Amino acid sequence: MKLPGGFDLNSMMQQAQKMQEQMGREMKETVVDASAGGGAVSVKMRGDFEVVELIISPDIVKDGDVEMIQDLTVAALNEAHRKVEESLKGKLGGMLPPGLM
Repeated sequence: MKLPGGFDLNSMMQQAQKMQEQMGREMKETVVDASAGGGAVSVKMRGDFEVVELIISPDIVKDGDVEMIQDLTVAALNEAHRKVEESLKGKLGGMLPPGLM
C-alpha cells in the first residue's frame, strides 16, 4: 500500500519487524553485571531480564545474617534490572525519533 509521499506501508512494516527481531536477539546476547555489598552478592542478567548467575559470597553466609543476604540480593537484582533498562533505552534511542523515549 502506497501512502502519500511515496511511502510503502508494507515495506515499512517488514522493516519494523526485522528491527524488532534483531533487537530481541541483541537483548538476549546482552549481559549486565551488578553487585551489592562491595561484591558480596553479584548478579548477571540478560537483556531479556533473565537472571543467568547469582553469586553470594561464602563470607556473608558464615555470618548467618539472613536479612542482610536478602537485602543485598534484592539490591543487586534491582541494579541489574536498572542496567538492562538503561541498555535497552540506549539501543532503542538510536532507532527512534527524538522525544519518543
